[in-house]
Amino acid sequence: MTESVSEEKIVISTTTTPSSEKIAERSIIVYETRIEPNVIETIGEQTKTQLFTRFGFMKPKPEEIQLLSIDKYYEPYMAISGRYMIDYYRKCVYTVKVDNKVHEVILSNQKYKPSQPTDNPTKDHNVIKLQGEERLTTEAKASLILDKFGQEIKPKELPSTPPEPNPKEILTTYRVKEITQDTDLDTIRSRILKRPKDINRLNNELFEINERAIIYTPRYRALYTNLKTGETKAIEYDGITAQKIQHPRPHPQHL
Repeated sequence: MTESVSEEKIVISTTTTPSSEKIAERSIIVYETRIEPNVIETIGEQTKTQLFTRFGFMKPKPEEIQLLSIDKYYEPYMAISGRYMIDYYRKCVYTVKVDNKVHEVILSNQKYKPSQPTDNPTKDHNVIKLQGEERLTTEAKASLILDKFGQEIKPKELPSTPPEPNPKEILTTYRVKEITQDTDLDTIRSRILKRPKDINRLNNELFEINERAIIYTPRYRALYTNLKTGETKAIEYDGITAQKIQHPRPHPQHL
C-alpha cells in the first residue's frame, strides 16, 4: 500500500520580462466643462474671507478681499487596465510512503528502491521519491487611476462627464503639456506582474493592457488678495461639479 505524504519544490530563478505583451494605444480624453467662471466667482464671494481667517475666528471684512483672477486649466490623470497571465510547469519531488517490507516499486515501467525516511529513520515504513512536474496557471488583474505624479487615486475623486469632441484643440488652446512618460505602465507592471520563481518551463505567458487613457479634467483657480495685508491666496474648484478641491495639487504654471 502506498500513500503520497509530502512534496518538495525545486526552485528555479527566472527573469521578470514576460514572453508576450499586448499594449493598447493610449487615448486622450478631455472632459467637458459644466461650470462657467461666473459661477465660480459667485461661490468664491461666499467663502473668500475664510481664506484669510486667523486663529479660526479673526475674519477680514468681505470688502477687504478682492478677486484678482479666475484661471481655467486642465488636470491630467492616467487610467489603465490590464492583466497578467502565466501558464507554466514547475519541478517537484513527491515522497511516497511504502510498507517497510517492500523492496521494489514499479510505476510506469520505472523501478524505485525504497529507502528509510531521512527525517526519522526509526519509522515503521520506507519511502520512494518520484520526480515530476506540476502545471499551474495564475492570473492577476488591475484597473488604476493615477494622478500626474503617479499616485493612485480613488475613482470617486475623478468626476466624469461626456468628452469634448476635439480634445487636441482644447489642449492646444490652454497650452496643456501632454503626459508622455509611461508612469502608468510602470505602476501596473509592479502591481500585477509577479512572475513565479519556481518556473521550470513556460507553456504560455501574457502581459496585456486592454485600456489606457489620459484624462484631462477642467479646473478653476480663483486668486484673491487681502487689500489690508497684501497677502494673496487661491482656491481650486472642480470644473464639472464646482466642488472645492480640498487638497489642490500644484498648478501647472507653478510646477
